[in-house]
Amino acid sequence: MLPWGGISCCMSAAALYLLGRSSGRDAEILKSVTKINQLKELAKLLDIESRVLPLVVAISGRVGSETPINCEYSGLRGVIVEETAEQHFLKHNDAGSWIQDSALMLSMSKEVPWYLDDGSDRVFVVGARSASGFVLTVGSEVFEESGRSLVRGTLDYLQGLKMLGVKRIERVLPTGTSLTVVGEAVKDDIGTVRIQRPYKGPFYVSPKTIDELIGNLGKWARWYRYASVGLTAFGVFLIAKHAIQYIMERRRRWEWQSRVLAAAAARRQGQDSEGSNGNAENGPDNSKRDRPIPDLCVICLEQEYNAVFLSCGHMCCCTTCSSHLTNCPLCRRRIEQVVKTFRH
Repeated sequence: MLPWGGISCCMSAAALYLLGRSSGRDAEILKSVTKINQLKELAKLLDIESRVLPLVVAISGRVGSETPINCEYSGLRGVIVEETAEQHFLKHNDAGSWIQDSALMLSMSKEVPWYLDDGSDRVFVVGARSASGFVLTVGSEVFEESGRSLVRGTLDYLQGLKMLGVKRIERVLPTGTSLTVVGEAVKDDIGTVRIQRPYKGPFYVSPKTIDELIGNLGKWARWYRYASVGLTAFGVFLIAKHAIQYIMERRRRWEWQSRVLAAAAARRQGQDSEGSNGNAENGPDNSKRDRPIPDLCVICLEQEYNAVFLSCGHMCCCTTCSSHLTNCPLCRRRIEQVVKTFRH
């Protein structure tokens, strides 16, 4: 049987190592991106650099929009709004008790064109929700209790439900939020500058500064490597332990088999010696007389054998030794059941 525990640990260690390597690679890439101090410098830089290679830059500014969204519950003004509604209820299970559960009723998102502004210029951001590090602020979280209606309550109860209410969560990217964006800077035909996901390279939208992003990625890269080393060591220990147990088990079976063969050889030798002595003393008639066969266990050679192996039917061991066997010592078939026998 394969040591699946050790193999799983080694595979998990390999996955963590790859994650740490990816985080370390992203940290090194972020160190090499062009940092724009003022957004007005980005348009001039694009006229020069983007004609040769795609320009990946890091910019910072405050979120703004010409057509912001007015949030219904929080009253905030944002550029990205996500609203979810969950129905919470008690459900009657088979054990006769009530357990709390929920179901998603509504999931809606809105987004308007938005930009980063640092006072010198503005740069539009495209596809921010697919960027790494992007999070929305919980603007409002409201729980609306279900109305108490006798008819509706009776119907729900017959269906095994008790309605509790609806939980509405509103997540928003408010205007005025300070963000750092790392991505490919492009300039269209009318001169509008925007940041988008590069074909190859990092794409981050985060409230952290570029230095904080680099430090955080480096920290996670180190933790992933430490965890991978620990899991590798533990997995190797489990595999080595399984290998040692397998070798010891094979050795123990070899010793049992050797004892069985030695006992069988001793039995045949004893039968031959008794037969020759009987022929010499009593003549040929007594050689046909039934000779007693030793009833000792072929494993311990101390107790009488009193256990039958199913399904092969051999009886050559005592119940004590049989409890340590998985295969029959005589035919090597797997032991499915051991039946203890009694003699009068």
